[in-house]
Amino acid sequence: MKQRRILLLAAALLSAGALVLPMLARAEGAYPNRPIKFVVPYSAGGLPDTVARIFAQRLGDKLGQPVVVDNRPGANGVVAAQALATAPKDGYTFLVTDGSMFSINPAIYKKQGYDYKRDFMPVSLAARAPLYLAVHTKVSANTLQEFIALAKAKPGTLNYGSSGIGSTHHLTMEALKASLGLDLAHVPFKGSGQSVPALIGGQVDVLFSALPSLSGFVKAGQIKLLATNAAQRSSLEPNVPAIAEIIPGFDFAPIVGVLAATGTPASAIDRISAEMAQIAKMPEVIQSLNKAGIDPIGSGPADYNKAVLGENERLAKAIAAAGIKAE
Repeated sequence: MKQRRILLLAAALLSAGALVLPMLARAEGAYPNRPIKFVVPYSAGGLPDTVARIFAQRLGDKLGQPVVVDNRPGANGVVAAQALATAPKDGYTFLVTDGSMFSINPAIYKKQGYDYKRDFMPVSLAARAPLYLAVHTKVSANTLQEFIALAKAKPGTLNYGSSGIGSTHHLTMEALKASLGLDLAHVPFKGSGQSVPALIGGQVDVLFSALPSLSGFVKAGQIKLLATNAAQRSSLEPNVPAIAEIIPGFDFAPIVGVLAATGTPASAIDRISAEMAQIAKMPEVIQSLNKAGIDPIGSGPADYNKAVLGENERLAKAIAAAGIKAE
């Protein structure tokens, strides 16, 4: 009798297990079933952080799980790269960054601690933030062609401001100079917070900067926009030509994308990529990004990888033209 009860109990447990195990498997297999993290290698408020937060909110709504933005500034991206590398490769931790982490930093700093091709897998090219070529009203040029003609007619007499040596603002101008044989003196500043006021005050003649830092002064008639450094005109300023219209292939607009650590399941990458593409088309997302001077893109891993490699190649030439050596 006792043996029969034991056998019946064992059968009951096996039967229950047969029901519970598939349920557990389904629960474990459902993605995502807990919060996702977006690691950003900069402090809050910058371009990658802005993009990360706008997409994270909508992504969380679509996935039914919170998407948390984790700012990890420091060591030229190394801190954020390590945070991604040490996290489980399960599709719950991603890096959201601009392209300079892979194009500019490796050319300027000898020791990086990370490698784009070795350590990362592209997920989504989220957005692009074009910079604009702006001149002070004292500069007698109202178009890009007129500015080029003026610079060539008076070599060495015009100067340009930038956000610092090695910044995208600096390297875009160096690429323009190298492409057209222009002679402009460089005046580096510590960020656009210093360079733009210098342009408004007439201390520098020209610079590249993001639209939000320039638009108010354009409306006030203090500066003029001549061109954008993106591959094509932006919907933000459709009447402003792209430099690429006279220099084929010219494209130095900063890009922001989502990456995963090498080894992350393809299913997770595909899911996040697909959702990012849909989010980039949302009217409220387009509006929020446009207010920050950003164009949404939302293309997938292949397009993002192509964009990163292309940017790396173009910026390597600009760095060489600027005479910047790795330290």
